[in-house]
Order: sequence, then structure tokens, then C-alpha cells
Amino acid sequence: MRALIFDLDGTLVDTVYAHVVAWQTALEEAGIPIDGWRIHRRIGMSGGLFTRAVAREAGRPLTAAEAEQVRARHAELFRALAPRPRPLPGARELVAALRNAGVPFAIATSGGRPGIEPSLRALGIGTDTVVVACGDVSRAKPEPDLFLAAAARLGASAGDCYAVGDAVWDVLAARRAGMLGVGLLSGGYGEDELLRSGAFRVYRDPAELLASLDELGIEVHERR
Repeated sequence: MRALIFDLDGTLVDTVYAHVVAWQTALEEAGIPIDGWRIHRRIGMSGGLFTRAVAREAGRPLTAAEAEQVRARHAELFRALAPRPRPLPGARELVAALRNAGVPFAIATSGGRPGIEPSLRALGIGTDTVVVACGDVSRAKPEPDLFLAAAARLGASAGDCYAVGDAVWDVLAARRAGMLGVGLLSGGYGEDELLRSGAFRVYRDPAELLASLDELGIEVHERR
């Protein structure tokens, strides 16, 4: 049976722009002013890769201690900006439909615990769902480790999995994992960008994905 592996921020919860503001503020406090759009282009990467990339773009490298301070400050600011993350349209319904139909699915996010817990609660995701966070693997997106770990925990082969995300980093990680990538526009990337990165299909948001699951060969009729 086909399985679905979902990114979290910008894919199931509307948190991308809160992350942008939190990173921008944390970096500015560290003496690295940077335009918000440059930060947005990096959201979805692991925290370590992210801080190195944006510091390089700003022309001011960060020491290891500074990078750790920026990551900690970002987490603090993000919790203040998005204490109750809002599920994207259709996200809760999508999760419920897959669960009711017995379709295997998992979450694979570059975010870390405990920071992702409010988003999981907002989606109604409990301990019965496979969740792989950045601390569970040695390398986060755009490396394939998160998606591969999620597939392994589902007991599914990579070729039987769709990896669903909102960023080019998700699509790149899916390709490296040997999975078909499905893009969503709900994180702010354009359809052309996601398709050029290798997405098999692109949908507006989780609601449109739910309505189009038959295009992926997935049926969500409730089990009797």
C-alpha cells in the first residue's frame, strides 16, 4: 500500500512566516540584518544549514557559539509568535481521512522537539502516528534521512512512499530518498519552482491534496 510522509511547517500548519520573523529578529539581534525574503528561501532546511546559509548571504559568518545562540533565540521567539499553530485548510481532515482509511502516513520535519509539539497537537496527531524530527537523524533536509527514517518506521519501501512538502528542500530530499515528491503551495514557493525541483504533482493546500488523492492512486474510503 502507498504511504504518505508529510513535512510539517508550511505543509500541514501555517507557521512558515512566523519562522521567518523569528529568524529575522534573532539574526538582527546577533548583528546580522537580513531581508525576510532571503530567510523564506531557506525555511525547511535544518537549523545548522540554515544559519550557515543565511550568514553567508549576509556576508558575516557565525561562530559555533553564535549560531547556537541564534537557534535558541529563534525557538524562543517562534514560541511567542505562534503559541497555537493554525492547521492549514484541510490539514486536520486529511490526517483524519488517512487514519480512518488505514492509509499509512508519517510526519518528517526539520523542526525539533519540543518545539513541534504544539503543531502536532493542533493537527490531532498523537503517539500513534510516526513522527521523525531533526534530532532523530544525523542530517536533516535537504538530505533524505528524515524521509527514509519515516519510511523505515512505517515498514514501507521508499518506492512506495510519497513525500509531501511545501519547499524545494522537501522535493530535493524526496528525490534523494527515491520517493515521489508532492508539492504544496501553502508555504509560499511557486508551482514552477516545485515542479522544476522534481515534484510529481503540486496542489494548493492540504484540502486540495485530500480531494485529489485518487491522482496518487490512494483511496480514503472509511474502513468498515
